[in-house]
Amino acid sequence: MKIDQFLNDQNVMYERLPHRQAFTAQRIAQLLHVPGREMAKCVVIKTGHGPVLAVLPATHRIDLDCLRRELGENRAELAAEADMGTMFPDCETGAIPPFGSLYHVRTVMDEALADDDKIVFEAQTHDEAIRMNCRDYLAVEQPRMASFARVG
Repeated sequence: MKIDQFLNDQNVMYERLPHRQAFTAQRIAQLLHVPGREMAKCVVIKTGHGPVLAVLPATHRIDLDCLRRELGENRAELAAEADMGTMFPDCETGAIPPFGSLYHVRTVMDEALADDDKIVFEAQTHDEAIRMNCRDYLAVEQPRMASFARVG
């Protein structure tokens, strides 16, 4: 499903932000002139209970041990890029929006990302992003909130 169709179905206001092709959340934030703390990056984590979509600010990195403890898992490791095509078939590799529920994947969001009014994220491609109210994102996705990311 296209993310804009999903958001329209939810009656959520959002803004489409086309940009030059970029492959990292930090670079997209630069191209769009948005603060890196508002730019969400999505990382797929493999756990003993299935995959988890970790959503965190572009300015941060995941502390896998912390995330593992937060989730109550025995293991947490980065998923292989090769797994992305089957898990997220309508997304360009690495351009996953922060809506794990669309793909039957649990979503966990770092609390630092909820500190701002807006959230910006890739719109399933490497040349378009979406900006929306963080409050609306939280209402639609209802991610588990946790503290697992560190600046750096």
